[in-house]
Amino acid sequence: MFRLAPVLRARKAQEDAARGAVIQSRADIREAEALVKRRKLELIGADAPSEGSARAMVAALVARQSLAAGVFGAQRMVTDAEEVEREKQAVLSDAAKRRRAVEMMAERHAALVKAHDLRTDQANLDELAVTAKARNSAGDVGTPDGGEA
Repeated sequence: MFRLAPVLRARKAQEDAARGAVIQSRADIREAEALVKRRKLELIGADAPSEGSARAMVAALVARQSLAAGVFGAQRMVTDAEEVEREKQAVLSDAAKRRRAVEMMAERHAALVKAHDLRTDQANLDELAVTAKARNSAGDVGTPDGGEA
């Protein structure tokens, strides 16, 4: 029995949780990119009026500036989401390294157990062979043809 099996299970769970966080952060990036696209379309659709009162033109320009600020904010969200994704990816990478380290210990342990079992089996076979040879020799000694007369 590998004593670190519970640790290995915990490391796998940590890696799975980190993988889930990376997947979620990628979804957040896609959402932010979709928001940027929608805001850009809104900005394109809000053309400045070519004629009208000064108030209407100023109001339209202010609205366009507001939409442009919305686009900038959405682009900032994408940048922030990408940074979070990089951080989550680093956590995932670290979790995978820690899991792999315990897996390597488990593999070494399994190899040692197997080698020990093979040595034990070989020693048992050697003992059986020596015992059988000794029995055969002992049986030959008591017979008239065995060399004792």
